[in-house]
Amino acid sequence: MSDLLTAEEYKAIAAGLDLPTQAFVDGSFRPARSGRTFDSVNPATGALLAKVAAYGPDDVDFAVQKARDAFEDGRWSRLHPGARKEVLIRLAKLVRRHARDLAVMESLDSGKTICDCETVDLPETIHCLTWHAELIDKIYDQVSPASDNHIAMVVREPVGVVGLVLPWNFPLLMLAWKIGPALAAGCSVIVKPAEETSLTALRIAELAMEAGVFNVLPGSGPDVGEPLGRHMDVDAVSFTGSTETGRRFLRYAAESNLKEVTLEMGGKTPAVVLDDAENLDRVAAHVVNGAFWNMGENCSASSRLIVQKGVKDALLDRIKAHAREWPMGDPLDPQNRVGALVSAAHFDKVRSHLGKGPKVVMGGSAEAGFVEPTILEVAPDAPQAREEIFDPVLSVLTVDSFDEAIALANDTEYGLAASIFTANVKRAIRGARAIRAGTVTVNSFGEGDISTPFGGFKASGFGGRDNSIHAHDQYTQLKTIWVDLSDDADEAVA
Repeated sequence: MSDLLTAEEYKAIAAGLDLPTQAFVDGSFRPARSGRTFDSVNPATGALLAKVAAYGPDDVDFAVQKARDAFEDGRWSRLHPGARKEVLIRLAKLVRRHARDLAVMESLDSGKTICDCETVDLPETIHCLTWHAELIDKIYDQVSPASDNHIAMVVREPVGVVGLVLPWNFPLLMLAWKIGPALAAGCSVIVKPAEETSLTALRIAELAMEAGVFNVLPGSGPDVGEPLGRHMDVDAVSFTGSTETGRRFLRYAAESNLKEVTLEMGGKTPAVVLDDAENLDRVAAHVVNGAFWNMGENCSASSRLIVQKGVKDALLDRIKAHAREWPMGDPLDPQNRVGALVSAAHFDKVRSHLGKGPKVVMGGSAEAGFVEPTILEVAPDAPQAREEIFDPVLSVLTVDSFDEAIALANDTEYGLAASIFTANVKRAIRGARAIRAGTVTVNSFGEGDISTPFGGFKASGFGGRDNSIHAHDQYTQLKTIWVDLSDDADEAVA
């Protein structure tokens, strides 16, 4: 996967792709009942890729019924754990076999660079599916310390039919983060991909046909997302996306069947650099990667640099030098590290936030769907320092002290991720504990890996975690089975 091709070779692959255009329900592709479609557009060129079936509420009812039937007949939910494991491992192998085509499809659909799709997204997707498959027969139930006359078993059961609502920034990887533990648990799943990036989810569903409980419904939020969120026969929803939309899913659950809701939402990640940080060149490389990777379209992107005054100028010089190593251009050219923003609407939103007063340290240009890596010096109350914009823009805030840096890091409605750079171990641990975020990295940018839980505090989400063994909690529920072993009826009553 790390042996990249040339831009011409990737374009030849793109020209030969057979793009899926219909929803995948109950083991086969199906058109929308209304016959409606929506355009899937290449954000780097504006060219039409495909007209994708646009599902509606009636189609959602049909898909939920098929998912419920499959769950109740036990074809997957009661399949032996070892058998489910083998199916998911075969799926991971199929994804590996088709990885290059999937990487090109992902790049075309999202504007992501082919370099990231080939070297990050596809390998991580395969690893995620395999990791959760291997975990299936390694999660044990429990027996409580009851009396000698009783056995109390605490067992996990699949929650049932689950709606998985995906974002557009990591279509394949977020799909794997959700279907891996959901299918491992024995659930029937209905995936609602983002309208902007539906193609690879449909292709993966076709590869996963053997499971028989994997459905993908492309369409808009009002036509598919809301009906899933309100459906009385959907048992749980796991959502990744904006905080605004996450709040809607809470309302949908409250106004329907009180289905379980897990939310992984926005972020405004701080990178705190203290004046005793070692190797500023290495720090700069981490900050640049955190801010500009995936065009900043990442909920845990390091969009806020909070730096102590004593090292600010030296650090910014190094950051600008590293930023020059992130060329922007055609996403199918493997030499480029910055591609196109996902859609014209998102590009317009990002462009509207540029040039609103902050001092431009580097970059600032935006044209035809592309925004170059940009560094701004901003005030703490500036929109660029407070709003999640999803752009390749690093907002710089200067502080005098450790305490001021931590206070500013926490001065946000979000709490998804953070990083702190310091050579002082005590300050590193104190800072990591004081910052209210689900993941705090020390002297690096990152999110951990598949073995560590990912999720946030405050408006960044709640209800569960993606990744790690804890991800399975979203898709299972606990049942107590109490067995009375006593021979004496009176004693049992007592």
